[in-house]
Amino acid sequence: MAENGHVDLEKQRLLLQDHGEKHFMSSEVVRDIIIGVSDGLTVPFALAAGLSGAQVKSGIILIAGIAEVVAGAISMGLGGYLAAKSEADHYARELKREQEEIVNVPDIEAAEIAEILSQYGVEPHEYEPVVNALSRNPQAWLDFMMKFELGLEEPDPLRALWSAITIALSYVAGGTVPLSPYMILPVAQDALIASVVVTIIALLVFGFIKGYFTGNRPFKSAFQTALIGAVASAAAFSIAKLFRE
Repeated sequence: MAENGHVDLEKQRLLLQDHGEKHFMSSEVVRDIIIGVSDGLTVPFALAAGLSGAQVKSGIILIAGIAEVVAGAISMGLGGYLAAKSEADHYARELKREQEEIVNVPDIEAAEIAEILSQYGVEPHEYEPVVNALSRNPQAWLDFMMKFELGLEEPDPLRALWSAITIALSYVAGGTVPLSPYMILPVAQDALIASVVVTIIALLVFGFIKGYFTGNRPFKSAFQTALIGAVASAAAFSIAKLFRE
């Protein structure tokens, strides 16, 4: 009997190996890159357009843009770090609370396991062996409650640091695009036109890639991303032009 069970488990393992899941799950790294590049393309683009509307020299726009990119990268990176750190702290607090409840009120926790399983259509005579099995394994019991009761996954200990670095570098990469024409063209108006063309193309490409990897319609995502950048830069340019006059 035990041998048959071993064979069944081996067969299941082989089936899972042969069946590769095709679903895309947007990872935390991809999310951080999207946040960094999206803001990096938009904010310096709007700043450069606004200063161009105020008829500021190309060199000054470049200096202001670089300062903004550096400050923005630090701010965005710190925000990503604090957000990831907050998630890790929340997980640690909930983990400790669940550990105490398993020790102090095991009957209530066992009842919660039964309730969770019943929500999936599992009948009492079917989930009772599962509840008993988990009750004999405190670590598995704790993992089950964290995942299925609270919906929490244990975070990577280095998640906060990598999030900060990824967002900051992505912001710098995005911010370099709208500022690059100001590094080459000495006349601000010429640089502005080139910046608009280069950045809109970059926003379209970035929006398409973002839509593709997040499961949304790529062309719609490309249009929306480019539209947001265009509206932001146009608003900044118009306001600067208005106050200039």
